[in-house]
Amino acid sequence: MIKIVLSIIICSQVANTCLEPHVWPTTFDTQYDCLMYGYEESKNKTIKIGRSDVNKFDVYVKFVCAPLTET
Repeated sequence: MIKIVLSIIICSQVANTCLEPHVWPTTFDTQYDCLMYGYEESKNKTIKIGRSDVNKFDVYVKFVCAPLTET
């Protein structure tokens, strides 16, 4: 069974840059499970950053759910 890995990326439109992706330590069994978790964590990160900084720096959170590649 293929495992799915979640990567969350926080970006600023003002700075025109993104932080390094944070790879979630837990993998998921399905794309759906990863997506639902990604949406929830994106919301949590936005709340943690706060209204003031989100608005000041035009912060947005994006995420990717991708098959885990073994190296």
